[in-house]
Amino acid sequence: MKLLRALIWLLLPVLAQCEPITLTVGALSVVGGAVYYGLQCYFQECCFQNGAINSTALELDFDSNIFGQHLAKRVILKGVTGFMKNKHPKKPLTLSFHGWTGTGKNYISQLLARNIYGHGTESQFVHQFVATLHFPHASQIDKYKDQLQAWIKGNVSNCERSIFIFDEVDKMHPGLIDAIKPFLDYYEQLEGISYRKCIFIFLSNAGGEIISKLALDFWKNGKKREDINLFEVEHQLSLAAFNNKDSGFWHSGLIDKNLIDFFVPFLPLEFQHVKMCVRAELRQRGYEVDEEIVTKVAKEMTYFPKDENVFSVKGCKVVSTKLEYYL
Repeated sequence: MKLLRALIWLLLPVLAQCEPITLTVGALSVVGGAVYYGLQCYFQECCFQNGAINSTALELDFDSNIFGQHLAKRVILKGVTGFMKNKHPKKPLTLSFHGWTGTGKNYISQLLARNIYGHGTESQFVHQFVATLHFPHASQIDKYKDQLQAWIKGNVSNCERSIFIFDEVDKMHPGLIDAIKPFLDYYEQLEGISYRKCIFIFLSNAGGEIISKLALDFWKNGKKREDINLFEVEHQLSLAAFNNKDSGFWHSGLIDKNLIDFFVPFLPLEFQHVKMCVRAELRQRGYEVDEEIVTKVAKEMTYFPKDENVFSVKGCKVVSTKLEYYL
């Protein structure tokens, strides 16, 4: 019965677009192909073909799980939904997330992947690379370049809507990331493969000092952090990444050739944001929100600068571990 309902729902959109007189052998062939594809995707994961993404669901997911990051949520939401709606993008969407640990860079990339592919980062079309795990030895950088290009080429030939997430880019060997530069450029095809519908995401702690200083200056001047705009920090982030000799972006062609679409700052989290993280963690575990526990966990975090104690040193990264003590 479930299979029959699925078949009917798959047929309806196709049949609705067909005039009765034009439902010929050719039309039936199209319907048959759509039904076959639909049934195939009913039983196994398929490459994302529709293009459009549910921006409302994505926004709700961000609002429920990411706190204190008005800039990141707005930029990513607009950038991704606009890209996914574009049937003929000129290049892949390339995002670079910057900020201290625990501010939500990794988490927001997971939510994004989950809203495109139901399995999230476990999807066969979402590929995550961690610099210290996948590329640990500087002496093998040439080998890594060849492997990286082969991995990307193979996966995109399988699915044009592939997502690639590079974590710890600030720990990546300089020069390695430029191996993927051709895939991010404005080429229609490379060796018969188009990379224009892919999404590339880079996660880095680089630029954390710049972002923290800006946020602290706003706080000291009595300004709302929500008034910080992208233009105040994006150019500084690109320069900091490009000129940092210890960063994977050092003198990178990705920056020099303007192939990164958005440098997204993740602001340091304040006490109120840590409390939001604790509440969200309690709800996810199925507990009632106990404000006494929320406050205790938030107070156990370390804050900086030393005199003001405004921002959490580790963001919300250890909230789950701290909460274990009280549960």
